[in-house]
Amino acid sequence: MDHAFAYEQSQNTLRQRNLLGLACLALFGTCIALTVVATNPDREVILQPVVAKQMSISSGGVSRDYLEAVTRDAALLTLNRSPETLQYWMDAILAITAPEARGGLKAKLAAIVAEQQGSQVTQFLTIDWIQVDPGTLTSEIGGVLHTVVASRDVRREQRTFRFKWKYEGLSLKLLGFGVVLKKDEAP
Repeated sequence: MDHAFAYEQSQNTLRQRNLLGLACLALFGTCIALTVVATNPDREVILQPVVAKQMSISSGGVSRDYLEAVTRDAALLTLNRSPETLQYWMDAILAITAPEARGGLKAKLAAIVAEQQGSQVTQFLTIDWIQVDPGTLTSEIGGVLHTVVASRDVRREQRTFRFKWKYEGLSLKLLGFGVVLKKDEAP
């Protein structure tokens, strides 16, 4: 009787060992599959159809069309402002800015807000052209910068602005922007 009981116990132990071994193999296979998926650099996000062309961004980089669309939208956001919308204007620019550039940019934007708060000065850009370089993540946009006081268009200047971007993961963030000065213009 003792032999039969010992044999049954050893068979139960062997069954449990075999099941545990199969579970370990299944978990090991799952870990390998998850590692392969996690290290695959070809992630892609399909963007909503709010632009004329179909666009996507991937972990491999930013497409020319996407960078152009983002530059256009950022230029309209950053270069169009009125006294009534200054707080929204500053908050929206900071929302698209990379964390490491946010502090310096916030100080400059706050100075503009303080200067123009309560004034009647409005500024807007009419875009003539956009050039983008996805390799260096820079873009330039040119057009006429209008300055309006009350309801009078007091100044129209042909200007070029440069935007510098940072791309991490699937996120494109603004590092900085500013006017491109000609050689004969003083900074």
